[in-house]
Amino acid sequence: MCSFFGWCADGACREVSFRNVQHTVCSFEKSKVQVQLHLNNSDGRPYRYLGNLKSALNDNGVDPLMLMNGGMYHEDLEPVGLYVENATQHQKLSTRKGPGNFHLLPNGVFLVHRTDGPMVIETEKLAARLDQSGNWAKQIVFATQSGPMLVIDGKLHPRFIDGSDSLKIRNGVGLSNNGKTLHFAISHSPINFWNFGKLFQQELKTQNALFLDGTVSALRSPNIQRGGWRQLGPMISVTRK
Repeated sequence: MCSFFGWCADGACREVSFRNVQHTVCSFEKSKVQVQLHLNNSDGRPYRYLGNLKSALNDNGVDPLMLMNGGMYHEDLEPVGLYVENATQHQKLSTRKGPGNFHLLPNGVFLVHRTDGPMVIETEKLAARLDQSGNWAKQIVFATQSGPMLVIDGKLHPRFIDGSDSLKIRNGVGLSNNGKTLHFAISHSPINFWNFGKLFQQELKTQNALFLDGTVSALRSPNIQRGGWRQLGPMISVTRK
């Protein structure tokens, strides 16, 4: 059965209550799905809205399981940090310090590797790996950099503050401890970094997780629509293999 928006139900997304905040969490066995990043349409213009990306995918005979905003961007919708799409690098990895959430170090990268599949990795670790193995780097098919990391090797980001009054709608992505399941999450109401990180660490049990963005956060799945009224830069799609 398909919804009013034309989505066909899959059941991968669900509501999760954690510390009195509702979230939509979409979980996928990474060996069974294809994860891609999207910025511009076939005319070279930004998609801007998840609905536009969905229409483009549908025109190509693809019915996505989930769409989500996929990282921070400038006013012209260009990515802030590393961005790779279809093995073409559009922006370089950023390791510099600066203001804002992106530079709340350590930050990180969500990428899809031709051999290793989807992963979340802290920026400095990725930089070291790129220096050590040019061949591995050539197998990166998609990548988007954002920040801060939410969970790093099973531990909460060291600069998060319990009880912080910095509350925003937030979304992120993490990989399960066994490396087999991808978890995407978006909060329904404003939440601080501490509690959002704890969602990934304690409830979803991710080894590494990355904050994608706040306020502009949006998600589309067969039966769920969250956010989506603001223009977006990078976007993530999850489809069946």
